[in-house]
Amino acid sequence: MTTDVHPLFPTHTTESAPADARSTVENVKRKFGYVPAPVGRMATSPQLLKGFLAASATFEQTTLDPIDREIVVMTVATRNGCHVCVAMHTATLVRLEAPSEVVEALRAGKPLPDGRAEALRSFTLAVMDHHGAVGDEETRAFLDAGYSAQNALEVVLGVGAYTISTFANRLIDAPLDPPFHAFAWDGDDR
Repeated sequence: MTTDVHPLFPTHTTESAPADARSTVENVKRKFGYVPAPVGRMATSPQLLKGFLAASATFEQTTLDPIDREIVVMTVATRNGCHVCVAMHTATLVRLEAPSEVVEALRAGKPLPDGRAEALRSFTLAVMDHHGAVGDEETRAFLDAGYSAQNALEVVLGVGAYTISTFANRLIDAPLDPPFHAFAWDGDDR
């Protein structure tokens, strides 16, 4: 159950964050205009916060287009049951004007209506399910859908970055910030 107060993982502010996390938290606050609760709680471990932010920023620089990146993130988030990540990345998909049927399918963990996008979702699941040891047939389906070997490795990066986020958010019982309440997800969509 998510609450605003956690006995082990306080929601740090720029003032209360550990010294090694303070500048990172301040940078996030400048970017978003506030400190998102998951960031405030992740600041309990400056290394985790910095590691996640660096990995996610690197993932944003991949050759996958923005909606493709969100397909990877949402696939990881729903599989790992992270209500915060699903809500936040639903908001991103809406901002990117992704088709509503794509958003709904991702939230429900169901196949996507577009064959290329579904190949990406399926490949992401295969990376997770097989711990990276994806079979030739699944890899070939991904490549035949128009993706590259570079994209395959970029999916691995996305899975890694957002496994950090989803696992951390579940551990710290991250509350959902008000800007994302309209996109709340409790897993019942699946």
